[in-house]
This record gives sequence, C-alpha cells and structure tokens, in this order.
Amino acid sequence: QVQLVESGGGLVQAGGSLRLSCVASGSIFSIEAMGWYRRAPGKLRELVAVITTGGNRNYVDSVKGRFTISRDSAKNIMYLQMNSLKPEDTAVYYCSADGDRTRYWGQGTQVTVSS
Repeated sequence: QVQLVESGGGLVQAGGSLRLSCVASGSIFSIEAMGWYRRAPGKLRELVAVITTGGNRNYVDSVKGRFTISRDSAKNIMYLQMNSLKPEDTAVYYCSADGDRTRYWGQGTQVTVSS
C-alpha cells in the first residue's frame, strides 16, 4: 500500500504561481511512476504531468512550458510547479503513484485561479 498526501493548493490570480507537493509513504519502493491529474468542474479527470523513476517527464499540451513536475526520491516528495496560471487551470489536483500493478491516489487539493 502507498499513501499519498497533497498540499499547496489555494487561490491565486491569473499569471501567478503555486507549487503543489505530494508526500508518499508506505510501500514506496514499489512506485514506478508518479503523476498529477486534475478534474475541473463538469469535466473528466485528465492527466497533467507524469514522471518516471528514470526521470522521464511528460505533460499535457495545455501546460507545457508553464508547469514543471519533479521528484525528490530521498524525501519521497513529488512537486508540481505551476507558473503563469490561467483560469482554465482551476481544478482539483490529484497526486497518483503506480506500483504493484495498482494506481494509488491522494485526496486532492483545490487550485482556483481568478481572472
């Protein structure tokens, strides 16, 4: 089992920045990849960014050049640095971890970007 706890969400004006954190605990040795998803009101959950244990990163097109995913393996923390935020980035952001053929989820953190 892997437990994930997100933090760092909040209210920010358009153009501002936020950094989300996700702390992993439990069977962290089994984690193969971690990622950030988001669910905006009335929309399906979408993948925002993913990072593998080898350090490969991928982003959804809408956040490329603005968001950066990183991982501190020594501290078991994953980050999402979000810059140049837009109102359409408003969503609940979820941390995920893949391991033991299971996807684990955090409880989510709200990000609200005002125009």
